[in-house]
Amino acid sequence: MNSVIDKNVFYSKLKTLSLPIAFQSLMLSAVAAADALMLGRIAQEEMTAVSLATQVQFVQNMFILAVTAAGSILGAQYYGKNDMPTVRKLFSMILRTSGLISLVFFLSCEVIPGYLMHIFTQDPALVEIGSAYLRIAGWSYMITGVSQCYLAMFKITERVKLTAVISSVAVVGNVLLNVVFIFGLFGIPAMNARGAALATTLARSVELALCFLFSFKKDYIKPDIKGFFTGDRLLGRDFLAQCVPLLGGSLLWGVGFTGYTAIIGNIGSDAAAANSVSAVVRDIICCVCNGIGSAAGIMVGNELGAGKLELGRAYGLKLIRISWVVGFASTAVVLALTPVVVRMVKLTDEAQKYLTGMMIIMAIYMIGRCVNTITINGVLDGGGDTVFDMYSLAVTMWGIAIPLAILGAFVFHWHVFAVFACTCLDEVGKIPWVMVRVKKYKWVRDLTRERA
Repeated sequence: MNSVIDKNVFYSKLKTLSLPIAFQSLMLSAVAAADALMLGRIAQEEMTAVSLATQVQFVQNMFILAVTAAGSILGAQYYGKNDMPTVRKLFSMILRTSGLISLVFFLSCEVIPGYLMHIFTQDPALVEIGSAYLRIAGWSYMITGVSQCYLAMFKITERVKLTAVISSVAVVGNVLLNVVFIFGLFGIPAMNARGAALATTLARSVELALCFLFSFKKDYIKPDIKGFFTGDRLLGRDFLAQCVPLLGGSLLWGVGFTGYTAIIGNIGSDAAAANSVSAVVRDIICCVCNGIGSAAGIMVGNELGAGKLELGRAYGLKLIRISWVVGFASTAVVLALTPVVVRMVKLTDEAQKYLTGMMIIMAIYMIGRCVNTITINGVLDGGGDTVFDMYSLAVTMWGIAIPLAILGAFVFHWHVFAVFACTCLDEVGKIPWVMVRVKKYKWVRDLTRERA
């Protein structure tokens, strides 16, 4: 087996896969940025309430991410093996699972939105605004659970440009509808936060309609209809073997990240507002590492599934080296953007000071975030080494970062900057552990089976 990388082939694959995925990620982050900027021009309370309310979808996304990621890991390897019937069975499997999860979140937003908001804030005004947002946005959460399955399957079957186009159409529509419904144009009354929710729901509906439309084209991936009603025991077992640790890791990370928001949110409205803005910036800057991480999983998975273990290993190591470059570049970008972002949003003087400090702290955090995203969620997951992420999060996030942040905020009453720094410890702290795991090469595996 040849482990020498053809650089032209490698970078061509990386560019072809990562750029559309990064662009798609950027488009999705642009919606949050547009919500924050537009609502921030109206009132700090509107912006903060929506930022807190969207944490509900953030938690839902952790479930959906685990399901689609497990399908993508196996799907990428079976696609590399050119076993399309199994890929279609996986498609049906993730659609069924994701649909049920999304139904639960939809019903929660419609029935108990106030209880959900009280998790993140005790401010009555924020709870009222956020509850109204969730009752409308809950419909989009149901739709997203289905569309994300289609987009995941399009990516692993080399339709990444299509996913970028679909997401771009949805995002542009979302932003335009935001302007109409938030501020009130063309005779429509200004709906503020509720307008942002309605715009999101309509845009997601367009996204799902486009996914359905393209899936009916010749040679495009379609779910196996029989797979909705009949199970494949061996494939189901392989799927669960990937999905369970991914779900464990996603929930540990997602609930933990939501916990960070809740901790900062309960310090005060100024801290919550500054944290909301910094989160939008973080998500936009992370688009590059998200794109490369997704591409890494597909590239490594394709080679391993095709039986080219040494080439898959070489691809993985090279992608990890690239992750360091992306990490330091992201740090520089965050620092350069800090004065611009602080001037762009309408915040109180105190919130502006908090935002400046949070951005500087976040710049260091970006190194760990980029390296870990590409390495763990890309390279390690591409070879089925999904258990490590769950263990590392249990130790670094839940064993160190969250307890320190809770103690700092509610027991020792540390400054906001110190508490925020605690919420950034997990990504930076686990880098040495991640590098040790890489060198064990447990991720260099062919996960496929010979199937009839």
